[in-house]
Amino acid sequence: MISKILHLTARILTRVTVGKVRIAILRKRGVKIGDDCMIFNADFSTEPYLISIGNHVAVSNGVRFITHDGAVWIYRDEYPDLDVFGKIVVGNNTVIGMNAIILPNTVIGDNCIVAAGAVVKGKFEDNSLIMGNPAKKVMNTQLQKRMYLMSPAKFDLKKMSDQQKRKVLKERFQLQN
Repeated sequence: MISKILHLTARILTRVTVGKVRIAILRKRGVKIGDDCMIFNADFSTEPYLISIGNHVAVSNGVRFITHDGAVWIYRDEYPDLDVFGKIVVGNNTVIGMNAIILPNTVIGDNCIVAAGAVVKGKFEDNSLIMGNPAKKVMNTQLQKRMYLMSPAKFDLKKMSDQQKRKVLKERFQLQN
């Protein structure tokens, strides 16, 4: 039992440490990152100093922040020095789902959810659930919260061990051991 606790503790400490190191490196590269953020493996473009992330933001794996428009390539014969850049601003208390793409000149407000795979460009107001390609606001996050709370797939497992969580989920989804 003690070895399992030590293993779980080591795993959590490793995840926290790696996350803090990743954020420190991104800040050193110029990304403005607020407090209490969780950033997994994401791509912060060739101009990371054009990206600003608020407090309590989660950025999932595979998210790409793109601060330039490479399509100007087709005009390079006529305009050899043409480049187009734009800032990206992410508000407070926002989550960006796996493999979302955030394009230049995008502002995402506070308390927003960006769905996995969304291709986001433009200005999105506070409390927006943003999804699709091209991404659009599909509803208010307060409505999404109500849907989560009413969902039969809602669980309260955060304080459980991996083994307890596995048992609960396998029973709920009728899976064999």
